[in-house]
Amino acid sequence: MTPSHRCPSQQRLFDLDNTVKSVDRRRFLWNWGGGLGGIALAHLLGRAGLLADTAAVNPRPKLNGGLHHRARAKRVVQLFMSGAASQVDTFDYKSLLIRKSGEKFDPGGKVELFQSAPGPVMKSPWDWKQHGSCGKWISSLVLHLASCADEMAFLHSMISKSNVHGPATFMQNSGFVLPGFPSIGAWISYGLGSLADNLPTFVVLPDVRGFAPNGPGNWTAGFLPASHQGTMIRVGRSNPIHYLFPPESSKFITRESEAESLKVLRQLNEAHLAAREGDSRLEARIRSYEMAASLQASAPEVLDVSKESPLTRKLYGIDDPSTQDFGHRCLVARRLLERGVRFVQVWSGADNGFPRRNWDSHEDLAKDHADMAKEMDQPAAALIQDLKSRGLLEDTIVYWTTEFGRMPCSQGGKGRDHNPFTFTSWLAGGGVKGGVSYGSSDEWSYKAAENPIYCYDVHATVLHLLGIDHKRLTFRHNGIDRRLTDVHGEIISAILA
Repeated sequence: MTPSHRCPSQQRLFDLDNTVKSVDRRRFLWNWGGGLGGIALAHLLGRAGLLADTAAVNPRPKLNGGLHHRARAKRVVQLFMSGAASQVDTFDYKSLLIRKSGEKFDPGGKVELFQSAPGPVMKSPWDWKQHGSCGKWISSLVLHLASCADEMAFLHSMISKSNVHGPATFMQNSGFVLPGFPSIGAWISYGLGSLADNLPTFVVLPDVRGFAPNGPGNWTAGFLPASHQGTMIRVGRSNPIHYLFPPESSKFITRESEAESLKVLRQLNEAHLAAREGDSRLEARIRSYEMAASLQASAPEVLDVSKESPLTRKLYGIDDPSTQDFGHRCLVARRLLERGVRFVQVWSGADNGFPRRNWDSHEDLAKDHADMAKEMDQPAAALIQDLKSRGLLEDTIVYWTTEFGRMPCSQGGKGRDHNPFTFTSWLAGGGVKGGVSYGSSDEWSYKAAENPIYCYDVHATVLHLLGIDHKRLTFRHNGIDRRLTDVHGEIISAILA
């Protein structure tokens, strides 16, 4: 193992004992491959004029050995609250806001807001109570998650470098406010490889109503090999994975036509490679269509929740219209995780204008947050409970986050403006100590006060639990050894079990 993790350009296949077999994937596919890869790649070659990407090897380290040290977790599910879920209305209890509600907000110094002047102090519309043996104060807005308080480690001093949704969402996913950098799921795919041969390593389940700011840019592979980008599955749609099956109108696609296409493509491929040996784009496309062929068999089964027990369906709220979508996606996330997907990202909220269908509650926090929390709360808690009952929580990290927080003062009387200076995330499972809180905001929940942390620290901690040293997982790009945590990141040891 070199000091940093870099993958060789030639793809190799590994057996369970990590015995290397020198099999060239390109030749294997073209000699023995199925028709789906040939037909789809033929179309792309004709349209784009490209023969694309030598992907990084999937190292598949021993499952308990991690990449650099013994792992506590094998997989991650990230629940992303798009639009900025309010910490002062969920998990960050402040008695001062109750006492001072309606009075002038005066924390000292200039108050910087995104789109408004600071209004009076606004207490949460929801009541607060202590929950679990840990006695954690949690709002009645998220009562189902409150029942899981003893499983969760709360991070109350998170900070963002931007108060604009797009850059801040990029930052929580990739560690950078600019586009073009690999997401955490892509880095984990690159570092650890797959746990399954018939499912992607990194899967994204977007909100059925649309995308968060930046859209698929949030799950890009950036400068990593393209094979590590997230595979998007639109759960609940009649065609959840685009172009997985030929359209009904394509009756002309037959076994014979596929064989002829492969014959022509083999010749084109060999000619292209002979002249462009260093071109690394072909392999990623080949692998994506290999995976598509596998998904034709595996996807219908993993996405079919009809065989889940009535009790499980009720747990996730599948049969309740208000929780059906997010519950369906959380249940599919569990099914993906137990079948070997490394990283699943589940989105709550879409950036699709008005009426708002995300957590960006500028106008009416009581209404908007109530709607969003009703959709998310029960399914998210069900995911933790279901993973625990199946023995999966002990090696699965559940990571709940948002792009930044919201202000303790009012905006327009009923809303809250953006607050990048402090917000709350939490982790559960996978070697995380439950029932603890790390860091704190000030008495207003306006700015981080004790142990301020950024996404870099959370990312370093998640990688550590997966058996990865965040400083050694690098990729050489434009003369720089890039990493998920850039030049930052400290493991949050206080929340490790």
